[in-house]
Amino acid sequence: MFLEILGVITGVIYLWLEYRASIYLWIAGIIMPAIYLFVYYNAGLYADLGINIYYLVIAIYGWIAWKTGFTLFGNKKAKRELQISHTPHSVWAKVAVAYIAAQLLIAFVLINYTDSTVPWSDSFTTALSIVGMWMLARKYIEQWWVWCVVDVASSALYIYKGLYFTAALYAVYAIIAIFGYFKWKKMMQNER
Repeated sequence: MFLEILGVITGVIYLWLEYRASIYLWIAGIIMPAIYLFVYYNAGLYADLGINIYYLVIAIYGWIAWKTGFTLFGNKKAKRELQISHTPHSVWAKVAVAYIAAQLLIAFVLINYTDSTVPWSDSFTTALSIVGMWMLARKYIEQWWVWCVVDVASSALYIYKGLYFTAALYAVYAIIAIFGYFKWKKMMQNER
């Protein structure tokens, strides 16, 4: 329970930094998943455990992308700070395919290779989180709506699994995601 509370505190700091579009969110983005690796393992939420490994890696990528504009695909020589933007229309189909492929693969692994009691719910939130983190790393404003869906579904899942502090954190995340979208929208207009 101590680790879960520590993870919640780190999560609140992370969300506050994300809300402010502060590059320092990526530091909390390294600490929080390290804590939650243990929490989710003990709760038997294996896809959530796995996603936290991804979060560690994407936090490093996010830091670099926000600082330099670096992208894994496209202009690798960008040397300016990434700006908040809308997700390009050409990206949405790729995001949808990545989400569907991730959910099916994660569900398959959970059903066939773990004792997960919630493989479809766990794979849903995990696959959507993969997409949301990548969109955050690219500083796309619509990532907030993705997180709102993830947060509501995760809160319900964590209540079901008895992780009440984490469920409360994700309920707060869902509310803040709505405010975050409007905050980023205003910031995006001011950047132009």
